[in-house]
Amino acid sequence: MREKLARFMVGRNGADALSKFFLYVALVLVVITMFSHNAILYLLGIAALVYSYFRMMSRNVSKRYYENQQYLRMTDKIRDKFRGASAKVKYQKSKVVYEREQKKIYKIYYCPSCKQKIRVPKGKGKIMITCPKCKMEFIKRT
Repeated sequence: MREKLARFMVGRNGADALSKFFLYVALVLVVITMFSHNAILYLLGIAALVYSYFRMMSRNVSKRYYENQQYLRMTDKIRDKFRGASAKVKYQKSKVVYEREQKKIYKIYYCPSCKQKIRVPKGKGKIMITCPKCKMEFIKRT
């Protein structure tokens, strides 16, 4: 059954951020309708659900991609506020972990001429290093 669904979805847009947004809107409107018994909210919820599924099943991927990019551009500042400092800290932690792992395998040198950071493997003895940026050669011990 999973393979049939995968074959059916080939060439279709699938769930993107805008489709998920409309799904959440539909869910909220239908839940509100359960308590308020408002027919207009119910119809709006069903319309949002239908539009979301239309976007997911659409074969016009380029147009749906463009619409999704516009949505992401409009909501970028809002999404950044929700991500907040936690995303920045998470990025910095991963960067620190990455650099720590790199120091186990590589020795980091700076080019004396242009100050470009150069990574060379450890344990190779005395080697000549060529800066990829300015092509200056210098000898260091790894």
